[in-house]
Amino acid sequence: MKRIVVGGQMGKSEIENDLKELTAGKAVEITVKSDLDAALAVKNEQADIYFGACETGAGGALAMATALLGTQKAITVSSPTKVMSEEEIKKNIEDGKIAFGFTINTKNSVLPILVKYLFE
Repeated sequence: MKRIVVGGQMGKSEIENDLKELTAGKAVEITVKSDLDAALAVKNEQADIYFGACETGAGGALAMATALLGTQKAITVSSPTKVMSEEEIKKNIEDGKIAFGFTINTKNSVLPILVKYLFE
């Protein structure tokens, strides 16, 4: 079973609901936490995957996860000026990224791609 935590600063309940729909029928547990508690859960191996959203995709969405997990584990998949392609997202997952930040307005495009490759 994969354990997902939703941190960040915006749209946590929306992201949780979207993830429940996208992972229906899969062995998954989804929990909403503060950004610090979510990042700590991943660091302490109480969760496997971190998702967070904010206006920039890096600040409130990912700052604590980056600080606690390091840049080798965290990545901004969308910012106000760039949204990673599906191929870029897939490559980052293959390279071991487990914490993902994005802008709240791109959640409908990036979450399905993230779930697709995280649950392959």
